[in-house]
Amino acid sequence: MFDQSQIQEFKEAFTIMDQNRDGFIDKEDLRDTFAALGRINVKNEELEAMVKEAPGPINFTVFLTMFGEKLKGTDPEETILHAFKVFDTEGKGFVKADFIKEKLMTQADRFSEDEVSQMFAAFPPDVCGNLDYRNLCYVITHGEEKD
Repeated sequence: MFDQSQIQEFKEAFTIMDQNRDGFIDKEDLRDTFAALGRINVKNEELEAMVKEAPGPINFTVFLTMFGEKLKGTDPEETILHAFKVFDTEGKGFVKADFIKEKLMTQADRFSEDEVSQMFAAFPPDVCGNLDYRNLCYVITHGEEKD
């Protein structure tokens, strides 16, 4: 589900959240994590709801599985395609990479220059500067390119 570097990052996140270092994340660990992030008044119900998302005690394996399920639960391919189609007024199946870069860096959850560069390194535009968003959407939702 994840490569080794991703697993290591999740392990670091788990260790940060496991405030009492007992190998499990519970409500008090979540409360302490929120406090460390500056959110002091987290309601008990909210913490309980978070813990109840797990099938049992949240050890690292459960934590990793939950993240896998959440990430797998990203928007359906059709939803992502529809978002790109808004910018593809001619219905050609691609948009100009420069246009997408500008939108990603200036709208909503703004990407940094580095994040945009990483995206284009992983999924480069063609020689004309076009981004094949259909294939990109497939990769986002399935994790590999179509044959």
